[in-house]
Amino acid sequence: MMTDKNLWRDLDEAWSWEGERVAGDLISEVLRLERPDGVYYLKRYSAAGKMLRRLFGRSRPRGEYENLRLFARLGIATADIAGFEQHRAWGRFRRAALVTREIPDTTDLARMAREADPKLRDRRWVAEVSRQLADYTARLHRIGFCHNDLKWRNVMVSRGAPPRVYLIDCPIGRRRYGLLRRRGRIKDLACLDRHARVELSRSQRLRFYLLYRGLARLDARGRREIRGVLGFYDGRDQRLTKRLDRLYKRYLRHRLTRWGRRPQ
Repeated sequence: MMTDKNLWRDLDEAWSWEGERVAGDLISEVLRLERPDGVYYLKRYSAAGKMLRRLFGRSRPRGEYENLRLFARLGIATADIAGFEQHRAWGRFRRAALVTREIPDTTDLARMAREADPKLRDRRWVAEVSRQLADYTARLHRIGFCHNDLKWRNVMVSRGAPPRVYLIDCPIGRRRYGLLRRRGRIKDLACLDRHARVELSRSQRLRFYLLYRGLARLDARGRREIRGVLGFYDGRDQRLTKRLDRLYKRYLRHRLTRWGRRPQ
């Protein structure tokens, strides 16, 4: 158990708290809590993760807690941890809670894109955000760490000037080796570029990559990596489309068979 300022006495107390529900899925929910000393976010987990993570390896909440601490050690701005606790019984995960302090006066890049924020058209603002984000991404990749969910919704930016960038929500990030490390790096860059290709110019996107690599001009490795980044989701989307098409055809055959008609 790890807590700050006796935020809770035990996990049962944290589980009984009530607040504004701001997010949730099958295994967790996020509550916004207003306390006398500030605003906190409580993330409660009812499962260790999805699929095999339920049975093997580090749990999702433990991963998020350890990764936020890693960010802080690397000098990457992130949410301050106020409390964490995880319960296991007979070696199996039962539940966990993670509390972080609110990062005041910030918004995420995905929301800025949805709301057509004029800052995304400010070249100086974009250049400063790109510089910080490229630096953070490079710090992670230099030690072999892959975020695995480095999307615009997980990049917070302060509203004031100059902007300050924060990375949040990283439960599945980990160190990778060999080919998995290369694929993880490409995936992180592709996640960032998925929104950027809509919101930013080609020169701004190239500038981000050069900052990330610490280059003045693109080299042969850079050209290969950029091709991998540009094709990462294209190939994935095509595979998903083909899979959905096969499932739909299978469904139609099943329905036609039930209706007594011969499938085409």
